[in-house]
Amino acid sequence: MFKKILIVNRGEIALRVIRTCREMGIKTVAVYSTADKDSLHVKFADEAVCIGKPASADSYLNIPHIMAAAEITNADAIHPGYGFLAENSKFAQICADHGIKFIGPTPSMINSMGDKITAKETMIRAGVPVVPGGEGLLESVDQAKGLAKEVGYPVILKATAGGGGKGMRVVWEESELERNYDMAKTEAAASFKNDGIYMEKFVEEPRHIEIQVAGDQYGNVCHLSERDCSIQRRHQKLVEESPSPFMTPELRERMGDAAIKAASAINYESVGTIEFLVDKHRNFYFMEMNTRIQVEHCVTEEVVNYDLIKEQIKIAAGEKISGRNYYPSMHAIECRINAEDPYNDFRPSPGKITVLHQPGGHGVRVDSHVYAGYVIPPYYDSMIGKLITIAQTREEAINTMYRALSEYVIEGIKTTIPFHLQLMQHEEFRKGNFTTKFLETFKMK
Repeated sequence: MFKKILIVNRGEIALRVIRTCREMGIKTVAVYSTADKDSLHVKFADEAVCIGKPASADSYLNIPHIMAAAEITNADAIHPGYGFLAENSKFAQICADHGIKFIGPTPSMINSMGDKITAKETMIRAGVPVVPGGEGLLESVDQAKGLAKEVGYPVILKATAGGGGKGMRVVWEESELERNYDMAKTEAAASFKNDGIYMEKFVEEPRHIEIQVAGDQYGNVCHLSERDCSIQRRHQKLVEESPSPFMTPELRERMGDAAIKAASAINYESVGTIEFLVDKHRNFYFMEMNTRIQVEHCVTEEVVNYDLIKEQIKIAAGEKISGRNYYPSMHAIECRINAEDPYNDFRPSPGKITVLHQPGGHGVRVDSHVYAGYVIPPYYDSMIGKLITIAQTREEAINTMYRALSEYVIEGIKTTIPFHLQLMQHEEFRKGNFTTKFLETFKMK
């Protein structure tokens, strides 16, 4: 087992990793930008090293500074959390070259799933259902028009190196194709320095359902059931839950088997997530694989009683997993608490938290790094916490969530708490009747 882990991240995920390391008897090193000098992960880690100025490129993405921090603190492993360098194969390789274990998959595994065209080809060979579409990158508008006629409108253009909705455009008819083709390529180039785009059939009225997987260095792979992430805005998730209200036992088995096939196809080691689109007829299609821990991992942890961070560390240290699949015995819902104004198109709201009261009680979990007096910097993601409720049934979990949100007090900034309060009372959400398009018609009161 590792003696000291350096955590290349910030906020609640850095704090989450520190907590598990402490329980495992592993020393921790926090790295931080000058903007994060007062963050809790800096205070709670055994050691802390400043690695640069506030901008991510100067700090949390600054590989030379990070490796120097690992060297001077004698860290024998690095945990990347999510975002930043978590799916950067170059960084994973540099760690390996310096004899420091990257807590995650190997560089080749990251590469095989990081490029969406390569991932799709891998899934086809593994027998995993994929969305109908082209087999490679689009070379011209004329090629795009021909493929769109073959696949049938609507279609969706996607950046091959994309994520978070960047470089993504839905096209409903041919007259819209050329303009959206140019826009997708331009946005992809600006966001990822790679303007490659491809085309798929656009799945209407989809659910976004993902399967949590874990694999070890000995070829064992298991799944830990599903999470429904359909409540999202501009492809950014706001609410996640497990089990999905759309799920059936038969569909869970089929999706679980497909997820294991997907992970086994690249001999995956570490924890990861296979993301699927599921249409209204419960046909499912591979979308992408996230080769890292995810924001919403807490939902799975609560319904199967399984510490995913601990398992990730143990796998990286060479331990075997049990190999058995896990199924939800409870219902859990997670609301992302973002420093955003839901009454003003979710505009970011950085600033100082003047008053903070976090909820508690039976069935309530809060993962957050903020405190009264903490100043939320404007340089990073706006998420400041995750509120998770756990109960025997979905209805009870929603009721507990509404109660917990009602006693969650954050003053000095705007947050998404009012949005979540209204969502928990929405009749169709409570019935489980929603798709990824649900928030397009949701109006704040």
